[in-house]
Amino acid sequence: QVQLVESGGGWVQPGGSLRLSCAASGIFRILAMNWYRQVPGKQREWVATFNRDGTTLYADSMKGRFAISGDNAKNTVDLQLNSLKPEDTAIYYCHLVGGNPLSPSTYWGQGTQVTVSS
Repeated sequence: QVQLVESGGGWVQPGGSLRLSCAASGIFRILAMNWYRQVPGKQREWVATFNRDGTTLYADSMKGRFAISGDNAKNTVDLQLNSLKPEDTAIYYCHLVGGNPLSPSTYWGQGTQVTVSS
């Protein structure tokens, strides 16, 4: 059974930083790990991707402030959130794409709350 366990969310003042972590287990091949976020009442929004080959992708609005990194050996992915703004307040979800590259499976973590306020 695939499990994704997120950690690192919390409250921070505007301009502050947080580091989110996600650890995957029960999967034999990870193709990519992603972070999404969602504000209640809005659609879930893609934040960043860490591909197995080490390449990374970011949503335009996150570039320069957020940094994704991963460890293929440990099946983990982190998201460094810097210069946080109140509009970054959301539940952040870890998302995994894995299995057969021709027919990959996807999995979601339970989410971790990030609150940015003064």
